[in-house]
Amino acid sequence: MEVTVKTAEQLRLTAQEFEMICFKLGRTPNFNELCAFSGMWSEHCSYKNSIRWLKTLPREGGRILVKAGEENAGLMDIGDGLGVVFKIESHNHPSAIEPFQGAATGVGGIHRDIFTMGARPIASLNSLRFGNLEDAKTQHLLSGVVHGIGHYGNCFGVPTVGGEIYFDACYHTNPLVNAMSVGIVEVGKTVSATAAGLGNPVLFVGSATGKDGIGGASFASADITSESVQELPAVQVGDPFQEKKLLEACLEVINTGAVVGMQDMGAAGIICSTAEMSAKGGVGMRIELDKVPTRQSNMKTWELLLSESQERMLLVAQRGREAEITAIFEKWDLPCSVIGEVTDDKLLSFYMNGELEAQIPAEELVLGGGAPQYERTYQEPAYFQKIRDFDLKKVPVPADLRAVAEVLIARPTLASKQWVYQQYDSMVGAANASTHAPSDAAIVMIKPTTKALAVTTDCNSRYVLADPYKGAMIAVSEAARNIVCSGGEPLGVTNCLNFGNPYDPEVYYQFVQAVKGMGEACRRFETPVTGGNVSFYNQNPDGPVYPTPTIGMVGLLSSLEDRMTLDFKEADSLLFLLGPQPEDIGSSQYLVSHHRIEYSPAPQFDLESEHALHQLVRTLIKNKQIRSAHDLSEGGLFQALCESAFPNELGFSIQLPSTMRPDAFLFGEAQSRVLVSVNSAHKDSFLQSVGAFPHQQVGIVTSGEVRVGDQAWGSISTWKEKYEQSIAHYMLAETAH
Repeated sequence: MEVTVKTAEQLRLTAQEFEMICFKLGRTPNFNELCAFSGMWSEHCSYKNSIRWLKTLPREGGRILVKAGEENAGLMDIGDGLGVVFKIESHNHPSAIEPFQGAATGVGGIHRDIFTMGARPIASLNSLRFGNLEDAKTQHLLSGVVHGIGHYGNCFGVPTVGGEIYFDACYHTNPLVNAMSVGIVEVGKTVSATAAGLGNPVLFVGSATGKDGIGGASFASADITSESVQELPAVQVGDPFQEKKLLEACLEVINTGAVVGMQDMGAAGIICSTAEMSAKGGVGMRIELDKVPTRQSNMKTWELLLSESQERMLLVAQRGREAEITAIFEKWDLPCSVIGEVTDDKLLSFYMNGELEAQIPAEELVLGGGAPQYERTYQEPAYFQKIRDFDLKKVPVPADLRAVAEVLIARPTLASKQWVYQQYDSMVGAANASTHAPSDAAIVMIKPTTKALAVTTDCNSRYVLADPYKGAMIAVSEAARNIVCSGGEPLGVTNCLNFGNPYDPEVYYQFVQAVKGMGEACRRFETPVTGGNVSFYNQNPDGPVYPTPTIGMVGLLSSLEDRMTLDFKEADSLLFLLGPQPEDIGSSQYLVSHHRIEYSPAPQFDLESEHALHQLVRTLIKNKQIRSAHDLSEGGLFQALCESAFPNELGFSIQLPSTMRPDAFLFGEAQSRVLVSVNSAHKDSFLQSVGAFPHQQVGIVTSGEVRVGDQAWGSISTWKEKYEQSIAHYMLAETAH
């Protein structure tokens, strides 16, 4: 067929990009080659609209062992000859169309990024965003996504240990499904995604290739529309049992020492793995596509190149050791075929039945090579004026604060996510699991050592909407705060940057400012960014989703004895609030749900105050001067009190200050604050350690009663019932329907 600029545009390439391709090749590409460029130059693979700003993030330092972007996932030193490997990625568009498979394959794909480096995944997390839970579509999407995550993780044998879920109308059409995986590897035993060695064999291992997922990378690089359901073939189909076999086979074959390089076939399939491995090694490959195992007959060249069938790896081995490698994969009942060899011409040459079907310089396809890099124009969003117009004095204080609290505690974003979490197996493969004691970050033991990892995902997108720079700093800070409150030392960050269409100047403004804020906070906490994912084109018919730069963070506990939980331990403990207490309700759940005010400033935040808070909390935990620690976030102080009270059904009695609005005191979400409980016998030593740092005693722990000011607000068990029944109420109705 004749290839023209119209063909390129149908493949989501621009006319300018088509000209660039013709120039780079010195000729017009054939259809197979153009398909290869369409996948590799898609936003999803090339980061063409984001790489300029991603390079400004701190990507070295601390305990980092691999510079960001050099491998499939981040790698950091945790001592004892071990490293932690971790990464977060999005599977938003597939999950919007087919929620079960979209979420399941997102989990499978992120785990492959971990074990392709030679690490064994030990923990999974996620960050999810949906529309209004009262809407039937949202219930359908939530049910499918949760089922998909649970099915894949439970069957694959890696526990889901943490995550977050938000509900906002902006995610109605385009939910966000971000999956994170964490693994452990012996330092020095990792495998690089690099091809090398003239004549070394290139092997295809894992599941046979089918037509599912074709064009998935370009599908993820376009707006979701009412017609997107017609692109259902772009959604991959996963098999967790096959991936479990692939995991064990890959780790076994790595131990032979016969592996030169390995990369999973994720976005853009074979073309991506061959291009990236070759470009990184400064080599080429000759690939015979007719030797690729397929599960559908008569697949065309471009289909084989772009298929995103799951559970597959590309492996470069030492020449002469093919039989050794093949035997291992046969033992695990997995396809394994030599499909080509490494060349020294830096060209990717794809043959079908002896005929050359495509030939492209590997370097021209990849990020950092010939792929285009753009710097888009940006401008301050028009809605910022609404934020500037916000006046706290015009917001009335409710007469019945208890009634407000009863509504808030049952809001889906604030309420218990037990309906979700009970579908995830948090103890499967429990060799590295920890107890279920409640803490701000999930704790995963590192056996056989006495150390543990603290892991979390965090982002309040309302804060980022209100102030992208400050909101992104808060996302990093809250992740670090959660790790510190759990007894850990923050190590490093992986991020999943979910935004709307980058060609919209207001969306791009959000993106640029968020990256700047993220970098600022990461530098202050000495938590380098080890890698991650950018997901643009998250749009609804009414506009983009809220800017959502999700932060995945890993921390280290040098001993499990340093662990701190969030639950109150005994009645009569003293309750202290560490950190400043401003009169602030900006961007709070309270302001949105009770007053229906969508636009207001981000909550008060100061990076230096946040850093000082972390140092203080770590000292208090080390000195065993506090009994519990829980950061204040969504819902404010009252929410934190309830969440700390629920586990042991202990109550609390607090006093309302006379110097500030009671709604701001109870429900404001000002940052850099932590609620701690202190044994009364340790009060003096606690106060001595706190010193001049801002703090106040807000009340005491009770045996089960809740009192606010001079009012009795009932028993903690009643509040717990409201908290636990909200999401289950909606979802049980959806299941019955």
